[in-house]
Amino acid sequence: MSLTAPHHKAGPGRARRTDVLAGLPGPAAAGAWDALLREAFAQDSRRIVVLDDDPTGTQTVHDVPVVTRWSVEDLRWALTRDSRVAYVLTNTRSLDEAAAAAVNCEVVTNLLTAAEAEGVPVSVISRGDSTLRGHFAAETSAIIETLGAGGQHVDGVIFCPSYLEAGRVTAGDEHWIVEDDWLRPVSDSHYATDATFSFSTSHLPDYVEEVTGGGIRAQDVLSIGLEDIRSGGPNRVAALLRELSNGRVAVVNAVEATDLEAVLLGLLQVEAEGRHFLYRTGPSFVRARGGISERSPLRGKEIYPSGPRGGHGLVVVGSHVALTTQQVTTLQDSGEVERVELDVRSLLDPAEADRAVRTAVRQVLSALERRDVLLVTSRELVTGGDGRESLAIARAVSEALVTTVGEVVRTRSPRFLLAKGGITSSDVFTYGLACSRARVLGSLLPGMVSVWQAEDGIDVGLPYVVFAGNVGGGDDLLAAVRILNGDTSC
Repeated sequence: MSLTAPHHKAGPGRARRTDVLAGLPGPAAAGAWDALLREAFAQDSRRIVVLDDDPTGTQTVHDVPVVTRWSVEDLRWALTRDSRVAYVLTNTRSLDEAAAAAVNCEVVTNLLTAAEAEGVPVSVISRGDSTLRGHFAAETSAIIETLGAGGQHVDGVIFCPSYLEAGRVTAGDEHWIVEDDWLRPVSDSHYATDATFSFSTSHLPDYVEEVTGGGIRAQDVLSIGLEDIRSGGPNRVAALLRELSNGRVAVVNAVEATDLEAVLLGLLQVEAEGRHFLYRTGPSFVRARGGISERSPLRGKEIYPSGPRGGHGLVVVGSHVALTTQQVTTLQDSGEVERVELDVRSLLDPAEADRAVRTAVRQVLSALERRDVLLVTSRELVTGGDGRESLAIARAVSEALVTTVGEVVRTRSPRFLLAKGGITSSDVFTYGLACSRARVLGSLLPGMVSVWQAEDGIDVGLPYVVFAGNVGGGDDLLAAVRILNGDTSC
């Protein structure tokens, strides 16, 4: 088993933020576009349906429904909630390319039926990773074809991976990770060597060419730059968007929230003229497109709207990115949790897997009588020889976590359940807790660490915390646990 890094193209290295933005107009002031946005939203009847390839995409929103199944009935339920936005958790980042495409086709087919039944127009956001991992080509192609078959022609794909709250920005068509006063190209990070979704460039037009296998050439990708956004404003953006046809891709640059708002005004203007777009975006654009206001991080009773819950909490960790391992170490070193470990190599051995899970269930149940519990997979990263094998390993480990958590919660309801990592949080919620519907309450940290309330399954009302593997600081997992236990100083 091995991990092979891709060959990386020459590109920009780590640069000072001031140097990257030098010579560009400054951003619009906060609130500059508020009045125009209120007017535009008042005239926009579309429901925004987010096909989320990983459950962490709800980090920037609140008071929106989530479904983990996509029957017409489930989608009609989501469309009839009191929210402009609804999430469909497809979890396709855990699938291979063909399966991911098939899931998107099925969801969109059922969505069009549900939307017609409810008499509401819909726009689709394909929510992808802000560090560029995922099935960009397969998912956008599948959605465009299915929408077209249903009579909704897509004029363009709006590609906007920025996640401003977590320090992912786009400038000069390059996608960057913010590191204090510096910017690092995402292709110069460990995310680019992902066992399944490696890539060699974070210059977005080149990235589109790479992940489409040359099907879309970099020179054919439209750029909506910071100069366009900040000097020309929404009208300039609208003029550029009118150039899109036949599913052409447009890259959106954004460093500040007002950049997204100006782009959104241009989009709404052109959509009102009858054009249709598919959005492939990070979490920040979802909040903007849905007209969702900012909300302070949740505390106290806001986390437990159904009333106080006794007992102790359960933290489940499957993610193996370096940041997660650092956060797990800090939490464990605090002495505030009892650790139970599932050994990955045992889980991959058919002769050992069942025994390892049964042992973990007993240990977790015993520990929950005393304190909060950290259920974690061993920190050794075990990967396959290629992306398909690595996904299979990830799925096997996730299934073990799911089984363990399901058995624990059926026996003892925890005060809260926090899941760290995308595949982990999706599978634990959907299969371990047997949940298909939830409401997003908000986030524990600004724009990060989403809190859901289960609306069905084996523990209705359980606060379920979705903590992405690649966000936050080294102390933030510990801070999240403390907040869930009522600490107001975090």
